[in-house]
Amino acid sequence: MDTSDIYFKKILVAVDDSEDSIKAFKYAIHRAIKDDVGLMLVSILEENEINVFQAMSKDFIHGKREDLEKHLQEYRQQALDAGVKRVEAWVGAGNPGEEIVNHIIPQVQPDLLVVGSKSKVGITKRFGSQAAYMAKYAPISVLVVR
Repeated sequence: MDTSDIYFKKILVAVDDSEDSIKAFKYAIHRAIKDDVGLMLVSILEENEINVFQAMSKDFIHGKREDLEKHLQEYRQQALDAGVKRVEAWVGAGNPGEEIVNHIIPQVQPDLLVVGSKSKVGITKRFGSQAAYMAKYAPISVLVVR
């Protein structure tokens, strides 16, 4: 059986500080080291976490994005320290599932998406709809970590 067509060369992992996201991050590190492949980290600045007045302030949005980028670099350093050789970090904005499926995946072209089953905020925490959305609509294989 030829398995070369299912070998993953780039892993994308979504991180948001939730317990499941951290488990997904740790799994992705393990897999990237084991398979000697690149790891890409993504975090999304969620619009539903910002009120209308904050959304109108470019300084607020810019500051939030800078904070998220800095935090994502901490995850990047953890992956490098663990032994992953190639690690990139991406920040998006909007609805996490839609942003990852419609913009991040086409841009970075990973072979595997690793996500936690629950996010850290709102109704999606309860129902895991972001993970379900990505598993259903992503054009690549998706591993959901519980």
